[in-house]
Amino acid sequence: MERAAPGEVRMSRAISPAHANPRGELSAGQLLKWVDAAACLAAEKHAGVSCVTASVDDIRFEETAKVGQVLTIKAKVTRAFSTSMEISIKVIVQDMFTGVEKLVSVAFSTFVAKPIGKEKIHLKPVILLTEQDHVEHNLASERRKVRLHHEDIFKNLMKENSKFNDPICDEGMVSTSGTSVQSIELVLPPHANHHGNTFGGQIMAWMETVATISASRLCGAHPLLKSVDMFKFRGPSTVGDRLVFNAIVNNTFQTCVEVGVRVEAFDCQEWSEGRGRHINSAFLIYNAVNDKEELVTFPRIKPMSKDDLRRYCGAIARKRIRLGRKYVISHKEEVPLCVHWDVTNQVSLSNANVEALKNLAARSGWEVTSVVEKIKIYTLEENDILSVWVEKHVERPAHLTYHLLSDFTKRPLWDPHYVSCEVIDCVSEDDQIYYITCPVVNGDKPKDLVVLVSRRRPLKDGNTYTVAVKSVTLPSVPPSPQYSRSEILCAGFLIHAIDSSSCTVSYFNQISASISPYFAGNLGGWSKSIEETAASCIQFIENATDDGLIDIF
Repeated sequence: MERAAPGEVRMSRAISPAHANPRGELSAGQLLKWVDAAACLAAEKHAGVSCVTASVDDIRFEETAKVGQVLTIKAKVTRAFSTSMEISIKVIVQDMFTGVEKLVSVAFSTFVAKPIGKEKIHLKPVILLTEQDHVEHNLASERRKVRLHHEDIFKNLMKENSKFNDPICDEGMVSTSGTSVQSIELVLPPHANHHGNTFGGQIMAWMETVATISASRLCGAHPLLKSVDMFKFRGPSTVGDRLVFNAIVNNTFQTCVEVGVRVEAFDCQEWSEGRGRHINSAFLIYNAVNDKEELVTFPRIKPMSKDDLRRYCGAIARKRIRLGRKYVISHKEEVPLCVHWDVTNQVSLSNANVEALKNLAARSGWEVTSVVEKIKIYTLEENDILSVWVEKHVERPAHLTYHLLSDFTKRPLWDPHYVSCEVIDCVSEDDQIYYITCPVVNGDKPKDLVVLVSRRRPLKDGNTYTVAVKSVTLPSVPPSPQYSRSEILCAGFLIHAIDSSSCTVSYFNQISASISPYFAGNLGGWSKSIEETAASCIQFIENATDDGLIDIF
């Protein structure tokens, strides 16, 4: 393992049976305790004074760690603000027999420096030594914006959720009343940190325990913590406090379930009076596996009361925010997947392009995330891959809409994400290769793409037009240093005729890491770029004159 970077704190732990859950894997609660301790040490190393946890968020669990393996936790300050810091935590597990290392978890926490007496704290900036340091420094600012505006974004999404009904049918749906869990803990000296307050990692571990019990009551299987939306610390507790934990399932999403946990603290007098202090809240997301290690599909939730409905809608809003954070702020590295264009195999490549789009559209599990007038947005998350479906109603005939949308040279007229789009190879009447340039996003270099656009008219008895898009590589158009070469995995339009004068346009996109910045703000609720682009598309189609349009029949 490489040496620790300047400013980085490393913690190594050998996983013993005392750290494990009944499956012989490191318990998530124990890991959260270690993560919080390492992050605190990194914060204090930078600040030079005592620091306390303000929040822990964006925790994702990629792998499990087992008894006998060794865990290494790397924590460092990515950016310092006036009195607070963001800490990046990466957890690696190593198998001692094979030496193989795997990424277990990535997390981000915010710590606040505690002033000494009345002295005002002003943290020194982080020294940036590598290109990755600069990337993380910039992303830390973006993450902070999301945290600061989280409450406003959440309220706006809750208002949006009240405007449309999530399709609910009673069949197979269950109440969450049976998932309610309450537990109490007395804070003893071993539970306190070096400041005399209850150790934040211990509180997180207790919260994870009650959340796991709640999730297991719904699925009757083995819950596995997948991610943590946020642990928010609202106030301190001390030795002698009684902590009451209340957990309940809020909502389910196919193979995921969100559990909410609320923590209240009581001193002796508050305990006798029944008057607690709300000190912590968290939202934990679980998968579950059966005895055959197969993912379990959770039953749909049926809200039975106003509070049930509030929590049900809140889970939908938080999922949108999670998607936004995950797909733009995590800075996931691009793994090139686009195919090499082969003239000798062009028919097969073109047909595969069309079939991939149809298969994406036919998948089950699409969930509504937004409805605005003529526009409806769905998302689908499968095996860490996010797809978006934008459905819009257009008051124009399907064949004219198809003609306008299949000509990508017209795309910059209505899509602000396209600066230019030119044909570089007319493969056939229905297949063309385009070179596309896109605008700057988040201060990065502008992006460019080389894509194959394959269009198909309906078969004899059909009424659906297809325009499929996929990135390809051409030796004649190599990457340019002025642009960041991006990729479209699978995208395009399906145009369904409603009658002779109107149609439904469905746009699909399986989002790659390089194009995620164009979508994530909208999915997270702090941008309306998808709705605005869809509205611009509708206006472009409906305002197009018949002059110059080719009758393709």
